[in-house]
Amino acid sequence: MYKEMFKPIQIGPMKVNNRFVVPPMSNNFAIASGELSDRSLAYYRERAKGGFGLITVEATVIDPTAKGGPRKHCLFDDQQIPALKKVADACHQYGSKLMVQLQQAGPEGSAKAAGHPLKSASRIQASFNKDIPLEMTNEQIYELVELYGDAALRAMKAGVDAVEIHMAHGYLVSSFISPQTNKRVDEFGGCFYNRMRLPRLIIENIRRKVGHNIAVLARINSCDETPGGLTVEDSMMVASYLESLGIDAIDVSRSIHLKDEYMWAPTVVHQGFNLDHVKKIKDVVSVPVITVGRYNDPFLPSLVVKKGYADMVALGRQSIADPHFPNKVAANAFDEITPCIACLQGCVGNMFKGNPIECLVNPFVGYEEHLDEKCKEVKKVMVVGGGVAGLFAAYNLAKKGHQVSLYEKSTVLGGQMRLAAVPPGKGDITQMVRNYIALCYKYHVDLHVGQAVDEGMIKEMNPDVLILATGATPLVPPITGVDHCLHAIDVLDGQSQCGKKTLVIGGGLVGCETADYLANRGYDVTLIEAKDDIAGDIVSEHRIFLMESFKENHVKVYTQSPVQSISENSVEIEHNGCLETFSGFDSIVLALGSKANQPFKENLVKEQYVIGDAIKARRAIDALREAREVIIKI
Repeated sequence: MYKEMFKPIQIGPMKVNNRFVVPPMSNNFAIASGELSDRSLAYYRERAKGGFGLITVEATVIDPTAKGGPRKHCLFDDQQIPALKKVADACHQYGSKLMVQLQQAGPEGSAKAAGHPLKSASRIQASFNKDIPLEMTNEQIYELVELYGDAALRAMKAGVDAVEIHMAHGYLVSSFISPQTNKRVDEFGGCFYNRMRLPRLIIENIRRKVGHNIAVLARINSCDETPGGLTVEDSMMVASYLESLGIDAIDVSRSIHLKDEYMWAPTVVHQGFNLDHVKKIKDVVSVPVITVGRYNDPFLPSLVVKKGYADMVALGRQSIADPHFPNKVAANAFDEITPCIACLQGCVGNMFKGNPIECLVNPFVGYEEHLDEKCKEVKKVMVVGGGVAGLFAAYNLAKKGHQVSLYEKSTVLGGQMRLAAVPPGKGDITQMVRNYIALCYKYHVDLHVGQAVDEGMIKEMNPDVLILATGATPLVPPITGVDHCLHAIDVLDGQSQCGKKTLVIGGGLVGCETADYLANRGYDVTLIEAKDDIAGDIVSEHRIFLMESFKENHVKVYTQSPVQSISENSVEIEHNGCLETFSGFDSIVLALGSKANQPFKENLVKEQYVIGDAIKARRAIDALREAREVIIKI
């Protein structure tokens, strides 16, 4: 069924063993001098080991005046070649090809971090929080062209198999291509041919310096997703023209940063959402086309290649979540694939802060050197709590060689993360929970469900190591009449049924997603929140779609409205210093957060750890990070 993904493909002078691609994703693992670090080496080597045919090193700075952060990979100096060569050699060891994406961030860069003004085709601000860029002079343009060629030459000297010119997402080259950002009236502006002059000069300069010894690719937008920006028809012309210039393949992404919900789509956006545009571009070129677009399941990529929508499939965040995705597909080990759930918390969230990326479902991102460690001494490990932190700790410790038992008082594993899969668009979270359970079975964790644990049982078991991952319970504030409320987790779990007209108290993540869940099922939903706004703890890309759903389903929202008292079908709130009563509700649902559930206050064994919400109610990414730290330590 998946054989199409394992067929080799020729891209210019480069032969790639399969159709699985790791696209360019900034990870902030490089060191201050712009060189790839040992951490970078382990990260890329693991994905080569996992079977990806083509691996791309993240957006690489080619201009010393445009380094947008201290951890950006750079190729504007020869001293940066040796570290890149180590990565290339490591990838080649496993049969993977290595590509480097060459970038000047232009108006989307950081003038503060670079210490130089931003540059662009025209003085068009990328967004409200960016500096207005300087319009590049012709002299600066021709200097930039040389920098691209010089960086490509350094990549070739490092043993890299291909370079990719970044022409998408509103970065510098993109700012010249798009009429939205190119308002020049010289030979670099105006008609399509003039707007494509910079890409043409860059390609020609790279070819002069590296010939056809390495492949040269281009990443373009399928569309800009903004008024006046590139449409898919424009991008069809861009792709066709690039092919005429001798480009070896086209890598098709989507949108500029003003619409980055279509660049790194959140959970609610379906996989392959870019396919219609990609197919139109594929139809007008004969060189290979790479598609990207939230792929996290093996079936659709195979279908895409089989039907000719694209020639290769880039699995971006999925390659972060599971670096061994191709090998697991080859082995038909589908239950063992750790899925990207598109939460955007550790990858995109950290990238924009300039911090090394993390991954909620795979806390070993950036810690790949610990993945195959075996224990020095086999220990008897008891894990209390079958949420995702407990499951993750259990299977990884068993993988290291320990004897692990896990106890969960509920009859179903997964904890609150299982319930997080219930709101609209969150179904992939179920795959995450199932994956952890499957890996517990694979590594022979002794699972006990429906079995509560007390101090006596722990003393009787007498484990060498005790891990408490007992999670959190709903926070119930001391409000008069609060006993009239249902709890959000019971509603999401199908344990409580609401009446037609429902009030949700709490506008954080759980409250908003519970309201969205009910509204999508035809309930008449009102949501009240004490703070100035709702969804403040929700990633912005997710929030965009949530607010659209609220509007479509007529969810009524009241902010700055702390609850003073509750009755069976009404609440009294304070608003603008006055007391008001909202009444006529069939059900009232409480969603005001959680509190730590730590039933054992004293150490019961010599080596004891508390992880996740059992310490303090937070995000799952925090709980899993703590699980990783314990796994490495034991």
